[in-house]
Amino acid sequence: MMSTLLLLFQFKPDQVEQIRKLVPGWTIVTDETGKMTREQLADAEIVCGWNSSMEEALSSDCKLKWVQTSSAGIDKLPLAQLQRLAVHVTSASGIHPVSMAETLFGMLLAFSRNLHHAIRHQSQRQWKPSERYHQLTGRTMGIIGVGAIGAEFARLAGAFGMRTLGVRRSALPVPCVDKMYDMEHLDEVLSQSDVVVNVLPYTAETHHLFNAERFQQMKPNALFFNMGRGASVDTDAMVRALEEGPLGGAGLDVFEAEPLPGDHPLWTMDNVIITPHIGGWTDHYKQRVADIFLHNLQAYVATGKPDRNVVDYERSY
Repeated sequence: MMSTLLLLFQFKPDQVEQIRKLVPGWTIVTDETGKMTREQLADAEIVCGWNSSMEEALSSDCKLKWVQTSSAGIDKLPLAQLQRLAVHVTSASGIHPVSMAETLFGMLLAFSRNLHHAIRHQSQRQWKPSERYHQLTGRTMGIIGVGAIGAEFARLAGAFGMRTLGVRRSALPVPCVDKMYDMEHLDEVLSQSDVVVNVLPYTAETHHLFNAERFQQMKPNALFFNMGRGASVDTDAMVRALEEGPLGGAGLDVFEAEPLPGDHPLWTMDNVIITPHIGGWTDHYKQRVADIFLHNLQAYVATGKPDRNVVDYERSY
């Protein structure tokens, strides 16, 4: 019987053709209309991308063997169900460092030079210098959840003359990070950092990791950036920390509720910069997903399983 490969992620035509060449004889279904039949979903052996329709089609008799996501995060997937079905899951981890780092430093430079205020004043035709300007040189950045993205943050921070501290489970050394810590020493890092960047994945352990107690560990007027997952931050506690201290400002690309509700107080706070979860977006995005998927598809054809960015179900990433 002919195998089916389902492309829920919309590749370019030439990329789809590259995929076809690796699996001649397979049925390749593309999701151009956003509507697929339940039969097509249930017949899929391989899926690239994900949506709620695919989740509804999961059952004990479905043919699914491997899911390749188009994002680094996999917290939107029904991991427990996929694990019971022994489905391989691979992520798009590793495609975001450059764009994420540029987004972070865009925000950070806006705060240090008060560009976000200048843009608001420009729209009102006001010549209004801000009260304070800072330089990044000599300041300390704490990177919480150092992986490929965090390592790129550290590299650029070093170019600006910043000291970098990193946190991850293993505490193993990372190039460009001046000192690494494990998660048990998170509060120590927070207390030393002028800039705190959260780039943690979302798991049961990281849910609301940044809560009222954590924000109180931070230095007065520290800047907080959430580039990881919205639910790793207690939003109400963050708002209080921005209003009452110690936070001096926040750059936010991800939120617990997306889109951020129009009546949320974060929209009107002049010490907050908001971007609509676009930190990883780039004009090279589709090609980078294609590179990972094509590599994994070659491995799957040869061995029956993918071998790049394979998700560990126990760790949820």
